Amino acid sequence: MSTSTSSPWPSTPLEAAEKAFTLLAEAPTHVPFDARGFDGLPDRILPLDELRRLVLAAGTSPQVRNAVWRELVVRARRDGPAWRVAAVGMAMPGLRRQAGMLAAGWRGDTHDLDAELLLGFMECLARVDLDAARICGRLIEAGVRAARKVREAESDTMLIRSGELGAVMPIRPWDHPDLVLARAVAVAVLDRDEANLIAATRLDDQTLAGVAARIGISPQLASAWRTRAEKRLADAIGAGELSFVPLRSRRNRPNTSRPGRGVGPALGSGAAA
Repeated sequence: MSTSTSSPWPSTPLEAAEKAFTLLAEAPTHVPFDARGFDGLPDRILPLDELRRLVLAAGTSPQVRNAVWRELVVRARRDGPAWRVAAVGMAMPGLRRQAGMLAAGWRGDTHDLDAELLLGFMECLARVDLDAARICGRLIEAGVRAARKVREAESDTMLIRSGELGAVMPIRPWDHPDLVLARAVAVAVLDRDEANLIAATRLDDQTLAGVAARIGISPQLASAWRTRAEKRLADAIGAGELSFVPLRSRRNRPNTSRPGRGVGPALGSGAAA
């Protein structure tokens, strides 16, 4: 029996996801990737751990990486839990780097942040644009946004402190755009619809036309609405109006606040069995 099979199952979300990925790369649960036809990769079927090493290698072009990720996303959507685990494992080096940065200065449970990082990543698997560049980067960025929202919600009070009037450079890690928008809503510089429009089109790579159609207005009206809202936001930042804005904490823990929400359900039952 292999060491990875006999050792205790990890208690942390990232370690558990990595172990599930390792099991997929080993017999008898081997999940292969057909690399035949991918320029720059060996013309054969590859185990997942070897595929990850090749994709991360310095000599592998961004085009090849994106082609591999396009196939991984298609398989994750079409073929179920094992391929969702495979996608998470393939991105694990980048996810670990981001988890380390998210944990800096955080006094809460980092397992919560890691879980939301994975959930945001996996939820984005269902919607990421397969024709876009940097598919893996977009998936990781979606996870980071989800985890940062938990940081904001779980903090008792978040303040941007300033000793003088005028524009203030935010103190890390509270300078994420999601938090700037949340502070603007808290002091009525923006309403929630304006903040959502800015977030969707500026942060989430959604088109203005698509968002406008979803909320039932013309693209021209949406553009004018966003322009006015962004001007108010810029003026408020410049005047220091967002320098001292407490945000109400969310008392529910992130993995228990919504029934059925968790890394296991997102991966699919039995994904790591």
